[in-house]
Amino acid sequence: EVVRDGRKIYEREIRAQVEASHDGEFVVVDVTTGAWEVDEDDVAASERLLAKNPDAVIYFSRVGRRAAYRLGHRLDAR
Repeated sequence: EVVRDGRKIYEREIRAQVEASHDGEFVVVDVTTGAWEVDEDDVAASERLLAKNPDAVIYFSRVGRRAAYRLGHRLDAR
């Protein structure tokens, strides 16, 4: 539910505001209030959001990317 609601809020209310000037940065969204923060540091953005609402339910996204984080790594084939 958090991911579904967070994506909806991001697409509906945030994406157009951040896409051009914050590519690659993190957006954190409080899915209970719709409040959000953007920063190149995910921890800084989430701390600012939690300062507004300590009970926030947070959804993370990365502007211009399909996922906020990438797991694992790829070895170069040299």
